Amino acid sequence: MTASNRITIYDVAERAAVSVATASKALNDTGRMAAETRERVKRIATDLGFRPNVLARNLSSRHSRSVGLLTDDTYGRFTLPVMAGVSAALIDHGVSVLLCALGDDPVMGRAYVETLLDKQVDGIIATGKRLDRPLAIDAAQLPLPTVYAFALGPPEALSFVPDERQGAALAVRHLIAQGRRRIAHITGPESFHVVGERAGAFRAMVGEAGLAANDALVLPGAWTESWGHEAVARLFNRAEAPDAIFCGNDQIARGVIDALRERGLGVPSDVSVIGFDNWEIVAEQARPPLTSIDMNLKELGRQAGAALLRLINGEAAERGVVKLPCSLVLRNS
Repeated sequence: MTASNRITIYDVAERAAVSVATASKALNDTGRMAAETRERVKRIATDLGFRPNVLARNLSSRHSRSVGLLTDDTYGRFTLPVMAGVSAALIDHGVSVLLCALGDDPVMGRAYVETLLDKQVDGIIATGKRLDRPLAIDAAQLPLPTVYAFALGPPEALSFVPDERQGAALAVRHLIAQGRRRIAHITGPESFHVVGERAGAFRAMVGEAGLAANDALVLPGAWTESWGHEAVARLFNRAEAPDAIFCGNDQIARGVIDALRERGLGVPSDVSVIGFDNWEIVAEQARPPLTSIDMNLKELGRQAGAALLRLINGEAAERGVVKLPCSLVLRNS
């Protein structure tokens, strides 16, 4: 059907012998009229194949039924699962998500924000690739309901983040339950807030278990496979090598597993290995497949989307930081 012969609300009103205003109210379940009239208008609209003009409906309701998702995670490693959760929370309400990858460019960030404001989005979700680094634009200053997901907003905002300490404790607790007693932690750059959180939980857990918790067993470095490989060389040049390694991410863990194999060590028979992030494309292709901590980013996005919807609807919403639990995904390492 072309635009020239598309069925309009005027056609519905004419066939039903009612005014356009009455037809609109009937189709939108608003206004007062006889139930028979409302049902007759709806039946005729269906018979004619009428599809409502979404733009006109949005303008009349003063809602665009869309939200913006701002991120500097241009690779999408963290943003895509968050977006999947946000979409799952909003799709049943007819709300769409507009993704804007800002990068680290404030000029591009302002341009994207202007575009979203022009489109009259109903709200904003700010997310990113790093919890302790703000986006190139200040989402808190926007004149719209705003929620943060896998990002930390100002104290008066609502932020959803993974419980990093709980996730790290979960990993170490599992290794201890497997009978491991010499546990090392190979992790990323110390400048990252999450590195300190996870290392703190690591030290606390091994300390509670009465195991060695000296700084030599915590090796900060880079988020790369090559660093995992190098860190194994450092650890296994010691007099007493570890029998378990908790890694700061799955890429480090892949490097660790490769380096252990090169030394003729079995995983997990000689050394158990656990990653963090549960990046399936990495974890499932490791040999053996990697046990990892999942930050449950889709659920985090779902809760952020639901909270934003409440704000858009004028409902009360909590403020501050909401930490959501991580989970352990068992594989074979």
